[in-house]
Amino acid sequence: MRSTVFLAAIAAASIGFIAGQFQTAALAHCQVPCGIYDDPMRITMLREDATTIRKAVASMEELMQNEGHPLQGFNQGVRWISEKDETATNIQRVVSDYFLTQRVKAVPQGSPGHDAYLEQLTRMHAILVAAMKCKQNAGMEHVDALDAAIEAIAGYYPPSTEGG
Repeated sequence: MRSTVFLAAIAAASIGFIAGQFQTAALAHCQVPCGIYDDPMRITMLREDATTIRKAVASMEELMQNEGHPLQGFNQGVRWISEKDETATNIQRVVSDYFLTQRVKAVPQGSPGHDAYLEQLTRMHAILVAAMKCKQNAGMEHVDALDAAIEAIAGYYPPSTEGG
């Protein structure tokens, strides 16, 4: 019974994911040169999204062990899968649309700062891949990798120390 519910949950989540691909998504930040950036807030948002994914995975694990209400568990499982996938996609959009296109500045090869630029690209790519792995899997090791990847860029964008 448990494997039937699990397979049905996967099928339903797949259908939901495919349907979600046709929805218009909001961008993480405008695409005009507005100059309004709040990098520490974006890091906080990435951390919050990773925490949501962690909660989704933990909740799905718990639901799979509860055989008392299989239909309710199936319903909630599908909802958690959908939330996990949407949240991982949001992380990818923030990294792509905000950090990679607006905050990480290209430095030509041979110029000072090129190695730091490549390091930033590598770390941003690690977040994109970790978020993808969180969509493809339901293991905490993938969430741990996502958390570590986010923390690897957090130092580039420290909170402002200016008083207010």
